[in-house]
Amino acid sequence: MNPLNIALVGNPNCGKTALFNLLTGSRQKVANYAGATVERKEGWFTTPAGRNVRLLDLPGAYSLNATSPDEAVTRDVCAGTYRGETAPDLLVCVADATNLRLHLRFVLEMRSLGRPVVLALNMIDAATRNGMEIDLPRLRAELGMPVVPTVGIKRNGARELAELDGVPPPVPTPLPPGTDLHAMVRQILADCVTHATPLSDRLEERLDRWVLHPVWGPVILLVLLFLMFQAVFAWAQPLMDGIDAGMGLLGEQVGHLMPDGVLRSLIVDGVIAGAGSVVTFLPQILILFLWILALEESGYLPRAAFLLDRLMSVAGLSGRSFIPLLSSFACAVPGIMATRTIQNPRDRLVTILVAPLMTCSARLPIYTLLIGAFIPHRNVAGFMNLQGLVLFGLYALGIVSALVVARIMRWRNPDRREATLLMELPAYRLPNPRDLALGLWERARIFLMRVGTTIVSLTVLLWGLSSFPKPPAGAVGPAIDWSLAGRIGHIMLPVFAPLGFNWQICVALIPGLAAREVAVGALATVYSLGSGTDTDQAALQLGGMLPTHWSLPTALSLLAWYVYAPQCVATLAVIRRETGSWRVVALTAGYLFGLAYAAAFLTYHIARML
Repeated sequence: MNPLNIALVGNPNCGKTALFNLLTGSRQKVANYAGATVERKEGWFTTPAGRNVRLLDLPGAYSLNATSPDEAVTRDVCAGTYRGETAPDLLVCVADATNLRLHLRFVLEMRSLGRPVVLALNMIDAATRNGMEIDLPRLRAELGMPVVPTVGIKRNGARELAELDGVPPPVPTPLPPGTDLHAMVRQILADCVTHATPLSDRLEERLDRWVLHPVWGPVILLVLLFLMFQAVFAWAQPLMDGIDAGMGLLGEQVGHLMPDGVLRSLIVDGVIAGAGSVVTFLPQILILFLWILALEESGYLPRAAFLLDRLMSVAGLSGRSFIPLLSSFACAVPGIMATRTIQNPRDRLVTILVAPLMTCSARLPIYTLLIGAFIPHRNVAGFMNLQGLVLFGLYALGIVSALVVARIMRWRNPDRREATLLMELPAYRLPNPRDLALGLWERARIFLMRVGTTIVSLTVLLWGLSSFPKPPAGAVGPAIDWSLAGRIGHIMLPVFAPLGFNWQICVALIPGLAAREVAVGALATVYSLGSGTDTDQAALQLGGMLPTHWSLPTALSLLAWYVYAPQCVATLAVIRRETGSWRVVALTAGYLFGLAYAAAFLTYHIARML
């Protein structure tokens, strides 16, 4: 029996992805649609009757009249016209039961596609708590399709949906031409939905009085961001110590089991030292993602975008730029791709240009390595961690710089055609631990795959450059000084010496072009090979070695460099793909390099004077 192909579709914030996670669990994979940069999520589950189901989670869409690449993909897949994608046997249209006024219009559009449709009335428990009474039999009759109540955040919340017998329902009768969908939605709501309590008494409205307050709203946002960066250090340290100890033990054991020689150096100094020094920072990256995922799941992020619309206007942008810029904290690549929802071309271009200034997770290993090595671990004012304050300051510097750069760019091109920000504010909800766990697992898997491929490959390449050629007979000094890496570092030194950089830092900047976090592994490899004794432990204890080789001004200079440095080939590549212009790529790389050099130069010389 062939598997049943089901596509989940619905407006953003309808709980569609929560249902997808509930049904498929870990049996899912993420890729991109052929010929597009739109994300594709596919999973599998088995019905109680034993039928295998292939479930596709389509991008959120407000209408079949597509205004973005995401909506275009959803429209074409639902219609069965997307090249290379199997036409769905059944469309499951997910709607937020607490916001049917907005979501039912899209449900009615789905009737026009000529395919079997089931309405999954999600968050039905929240609707009941809000005093809503939905007449399900009458709603089924009005819509002409099956209606299944679901709760995407509960263990058995999709039971009725999973119990579909595998035979798609009949295709609903198309609506007559010229039907006014808005009028039809109003009539359906009047016939099928009643409210036992006033909407003004809802918890969401009481919370929004604080969250969206012009004074207290920004204060709440600032406190949340401050706590997030404090947690990155406070919560992660025990886990990091455990991973560091485990990698140190692994390096020791492997070093004892292997005889001295090139192979032992490759495994211990290249693979274990390079990859291990990056894996240590996995807990901090996951904690950062935990906060972002929790804020997104709770319904807070759209409110933050609405709240920051006025602040973004100071930079010549609108609140629509907030979500792409926030996504860039994880990685600038999806952040830049998310700018496709910005309708104004000038706003979209400026958002793309400043997205690399957001502190992505790849910078976090570098920041935490240098902060942990040079900033004392002590409290300020009795409760604030000094290291967390410095990290918060680095993130804040990137944000402020992005706003200033955006303001300058908009001042030079004062096109203001962007309409007033209008967006849906989803209902508040407690983040589902299952969805958080799946999200973190996906991030951890991506990071570890990156470590196992890109990072290990680059550290092994750097090990080769640092190990060969061997010094001539009678040579003095560390052998790495005679290697190709040493020679490259000394060639670059005149350019970067004014920033306080040594040749080892210059070498680490090169592999960092492929992935910023590789710079940590590169430093570990260079210093372990150059230490001459106990190389495996020296590489894995990089943080303890750096203060003996660098001054504090050098460390601060390198931190300032990485706030701005355009060291990410993937980011520049996606800018080229999204804009279709090498001129924009050159402009981005040029202004970021200029900012990085100027910031590092000033930081180094001011720190020396102080």
